Amino acid sequence: MDFEALKAGLTAAVPFNSTLGLVYDELTAERAVLRMPDRPDLHNHVGGPHAGAMFSLGEAASGGVVIANFAELLGAVTPLAKNAQIAYQRLAMGDVTATAVIQRDRAEVLVELESTGRAEFDVAITLADASGDTTGEMTVRWHLRRHVPSS
Repeated sequence: MDFEALKAGLTAAVPFNSTLGLVYDELTAERAVLRMPDRPDLHNHVGGPHAGAMFSLGEAASGGVVIANFAELLGAVTPLAKNAQIAYQRLAMGDVTATAVIQRDRAEVLVELESTGRAEFDVAITLADASGDTTGEMTVRWHLRRHVPSS
């Protein structure tokens, strides 16, 4: 897998992430690390990144690791974020990074997908500020669904 090409493709495919200035610092089948540069136009009323921007960063990181993990299936399946939970733990200052890791064994996901045409799994995301301190945690539940052949 050419992860550098995948980073560029994901950036092009999701223009909203470019609006936030998100940068892929790392992308592998094991994890995605995205960074949101500190920008005043993304700040909230207390000078840190807006909660919505942090949520978007975490969701984008989760999508990155999902695509990296299942890229060879994208012609046959559709990945969709089904739901998400986020806990903001402390004010983030400076650049914020989101590190996303799939919480289910890939082989198990593939078995479920093969037997039912669908599979679900969680992606855990840790949000950290420029000092490396954890500022939030998030979980996104992803759903893979096989395409239904058209008649």
